[in-house]
Amino acid sequence: MIALTLRQLWYFDALAKHRHFGRAARACSISQPALSLQIKELEGFFGAPLVERRSREIHLTPIGEDLLVKARQILLAVDEVEDIVRASKGPLAGRLRLGIIPTVAPYFLPTVVAALKSRFPELDLNLREAVTATLIEELLEGHIDLAVVALPISEPALTEFALFEEDFVLVRSLQDGDNPIPSAKALQTMRLLLLEEGHCFRDQALAFCEFGDNLPSELMEGSSLSTLVQMVGAGMGVTLIPEMAVEMETRSADVSIARFTRSPPSRTIGMVWRRTNPLSDQLMQIAAVIRAAGQVEA
Repeated sequence: MIALTLRQLWYFDALAKHRHFGRAARACSISQPALSLQIKELEGFFGAPLVERRSREIHLTPIGEDLLVKARQILLAVDEVEDIVRASKGPLAGRLRLGIIPTVAPYFLPTVVAALKSRFPELDLNLREAVTATLIEELLEGHIDLAVVALPISEPALTEFALFEEDFVLVRSLQDGDNPIPSAKALQTMRLLLLEEGHCFRDQALAFCEFGDNLPSELMEGSSLSTLVQMVGAGMGVTLIPEMAVEMETRSADVSIARFTRSPPSRTIGMVWRRTNPLSDQLMQIAAVIRAAGQVEA
């Protein structure tokens, strides 16, 4: 009789996540035929197909969907058992899977890595950049250990730890540099450049401009803050970026920066992790180290 193994559950979880045998195999660092064989053995164990194989991507069968829920619970429990052992050994060492949102990663990540390497030299950082919704999903499923995001998240299963506050600044053309700083209301009449959907920074910018559910007709979108700033430099509109991005993103763009003097838009950057994580005490120490590093940088 074929025995069920944790490795098979891990492969099945990867396949469910990537919805493609090739991508899942690469993520697991094995060949596609080897992955297919493990999934077939898993299906043999349950006596039923777990995935529906299509040309572009796979879909889980109803039995596969049920298995995925249990498999992820098992894999998360195994991770937490490993974390219990790590927590009992004192100073944090070994693998730490850290997620970080794109509007923070390029600007704050060097500070984070330097601070953690200095304080925890035995730590093996695995970094993951993704939008907030993806990071929270991966955090809850046990694929990452903690994440740097904009707070609040308001997820009962997660602990939140504030790192710092930062303001947003207005980026506009050089020609407009001497003009009065527009109010949030005035920004509604301008061609506003924003990040594409999925980025929490987009929602924060829209909230400051008080658009509500009615998106501006002159809205233009970009995939990164760098793209938005370059679009402003090309005369295509105005945008908002976080203070931490100003130095890097404006050095090669013909733009001017305006800082709001009254009630500036801002965000709280913080760290989140699962409340049930056995390493919670150590993760709190990590968050404190990163917060201190952020204050020194500011």
